[in-house]
Amino acid sequence: MRYYILLLMFVFISKSFGQQTNNVDFLRCKAEISILPKAKEVRGNVIYEFKILKDVDSIYLDAKSFSHAQSALNSSERIFHKFTDKHIIYNYPFKKGNKYKINLGYITYPKKALYFIDWEHPNHPEANPQIWTQGQGKYTSNWLPSIDDMNDKIEFDLSVSFHKNYDVIANGKLISKKKKNDSILTWQYDMQKPMSSYLVALAIGNYNKKVEKSASGIPLEMYYYPKDSVKFESTYRYSKQMFDFLEEEIGVPYPWKNYKQVPVKDFLYAGMENTSLTIFSDAFVVNDTAFIDKNYVNVNAHELAHQWFGDLVTETHGTHHWLHEGFATYYALLAEKKLFGEKHYQHKLYEYSQEIINAQEKDTIPLMNPKASSLTFYKKGAWALHSLRDLVGDEVFKNSVKKYLKNYQYKNVETEDFLSIIEETKRVNLNNFRQDWLLSTEFPQSALIKLIEENEDIGFLETHKTNEYLRYRTNNNDSIIVSSLITQLPKGNYRVKNVVLGESLIKKDYPTSMDLIKEGFKSELKTRQYIANSMREIPHDLKGKYESLLNDTSYQTIENALYNLWVNFPDDREKYLNQTKNIIGFNNRNIRTLWLALALNTEGFQKGDYNKFYKELENYTHPAFHFEVRRNAFQYLNELELISSITLKNLYQASTHHNWRFRSFCKKLLNQITQENK
Repeated sequence: MRYYILLLMFVFISKSFGQQTNNVDFLRCKAEISILPKAKEVRGNVIYEFKILKDVDSIYLDAKSFSHAQSALNSSERIFHKFTDKHIIYNYPFKKGNKYKINLGYITYPKKALYFIDWEHPNHPEANPQIWTQGQGKYTSNWLPSIDDMNDKIEFDLSVSFHKNYDVIANGKLISKKKKNDSILTWQYDMQKPMSSYLVALAIGNYNKKVEKSASGIPLEMYYYPKDSVKFESTYRYSKQMFDFLEEEIGVPYPWKNYKQVPVKDFLYAGMENTSLTIFSDAFVVNDTAFIDKNYVNVNAHELAHQWFGDLVTETHGTHHWLHEGFATYYALLAEKKLFGEKHYQHKLYEYSQEIINAQEKDTIPLMNPKASSLTFYKKGAWALHSLRDLVGDEVFKNSVKKYLKNYQYKNVETEDFLSIIEETKRVNLNNFRQDWLLSTEFPQSALIKLIEENEDIGFLETHKTNEYLRYRTNNNDSIIVSSLITQLPKGNYRVKNVVLGESLIKKDYPTSMDLIKEGFKSELKTRQYIANSMREIPHDLKGKYESLLNDTSYQTIENALYNLWVNFPDDREKYLNQTKNIIGFNNRNIRTLWLALALNTEGFQKGDYNKFYKELENYTHPAFHFEVRRNAFQYLNELELISSITLKNLYQASTHHNWRFRSFCKKLLNQITQENK
């Protein structure tokens, strides 16, 4: 009978989990954590302070697959608790208005959310032992007993004990770093303000840092690997300028005590806006050359904007997810507008609109739907804000955003909380805006037309004047007009030139097509890059000009040019390989891995070094390398039909990798290889 009653109680509790925020308000979590990387083990003790809002006979903490726990109520009284795969349930007659503390000790071996990088092979030259977290969704409870419901905001103060040779970075302000024993230090962080549990974060590794102060006095802590000191400036370029701009533009002071940014290896996404601690992929740690094609600027601004939109005010439900991603995307665009100008901003909006319109046939879920696509949440959300600002005016928009953030700081919000403020301020009805941008699956054509009217370049692109331009240049009283990408097109925008060049490359029967292409080689870097990427067949009279692309300060240009030259001019393959043999490329070694693949496939090239080249490419499949390097190596070795037992072993290991995109690629390739070689 007792078992039956407990079972019924558990069923009732399970059904009411979603409503716990109506019954209890968790206020503070003080956590002491020790992490054992070789065992992938977390040992912790947490003290939760909470207030009861209604009389209840049970509460719970989210805790996924915890293997051990002991609990006490108010530091002394033992309290009955029950473990499930997902929760720790506490049975007790909790009384409305009372405050309680629960002390919980635990051990767990997290399968998600906290990732151990390179601890299996710490002595490999490429190994970079790290630990980092990614909690967005409902994942923090894999390593820290917490509340997955984002509507319960809690002050999380973490103390983390780890080996003294590493740095421990967490949310909030570092208030002490104490010696625990000869090899262990304890890092104590104070958060001071509440946040949703998915924003709790840790990053542990070997780092140096530089600290700047914003115009308002906020410490900006920018971390980097010791070996990457020469990449620091190009990685964090414009960081302070963007921080100062966003704080002024938003009109509400940055809400946390400091702002930290930490690159990590094999991250799941581009970046994550944990409260006061952005963790981002070290693929964005770049030198000056890589900066041209792949930089951290937009991600940097996007994650920073989230500190207000998402962290300070948080959605109640996924229906309102655009209040996070749409706002962050929009304010990142505004930061780029400040840095790169109005035309850059307008062209980015235009590019977003084309992505949205091109996807409309299959992407049919509106913005205010938790199942909407990332494209909708991010880019259509940004467009919605751009149009709303245009509708109500700068002053009303900025004042409304300021009031919205102040009214709901450290709270949860819905879309109407924001729109109602604008309606009250402007005394305007926004029903048409709601229908056009939030509820409709179509992209409002009126917004695009207005953008076209405001920008000559976009008007050129949108109204397809390329063919007219080419006809005009070839039919003037049957005479050929001297080509000029520079004088006859809108100035200062490579995008228009690239469209004209694209038409010229396709429609080679135009008499001036070759003249246009030759002029393209004289143009800016981005136009030369477009030629490198688009011209697959290289005419002999353009060979010298095309070869000059190998000298451009763009790893993307060099990669495309090297491959295309190698394909088009077999007699000169050795020359191209010798010219590029010392270029590595991006962090994914895009040029080096391509170079090795081409060297292995070039008959007679440095015959004595064939095995050395092969071993290098094979070595890049090792788990110690960044997953992007490994992906390139797997792909080239497969195309060359040079899959060895070592490569196959590494591919099998990679098919269980924590990064789902890489894991999916490896599973597909592994299946292909095994099917072809039964």
